[in-house]
Amino acid sequence: MTKLTGPALRVTIFIGENDTWHHRPLHSEIVHRAHAAGLAGASVFHGVEGFGASSRIHTSRLLSLSEDLPVAIVIVDSEDRVRAFLPQLDRLVTGGLVMVDEVEVIRYAGRNGEDGK
Repeated sequence: MTKLTGPALRVTIFIGENDTWHHRPLHSEIVHRAHAAGLAGASVFHGVEGFGASSRIHTSRLLSLSEDLPVAIVIVDSEDRVRAFLPQLDRLVTGGLVMVDEVEVIRYAGRNGEDGK
């Protein structure tokens, strides 16, 4: 496990759940690449409603069921590791929003409480 405390960067990527990369869900491709790059962590969050650059509202409400709900992928790691990963995101994310912001990691531990090595 990566050791991570103190200053870090958070990358948030907003895409649609139907976005793909070579017939694979884009959010899954991003998470697997982040894992392969040894980043500290990545999570995918499904939205229930939202809109982006197209200004088209996507919603999960029954009367206007959407097939392309919003998805957010959040990745956190040290600045150098995140910056090294950004070129991959530039190739993968052709539509959507990619944001980077500074954060402070207070605690990073596995489910059993073990800290990174």
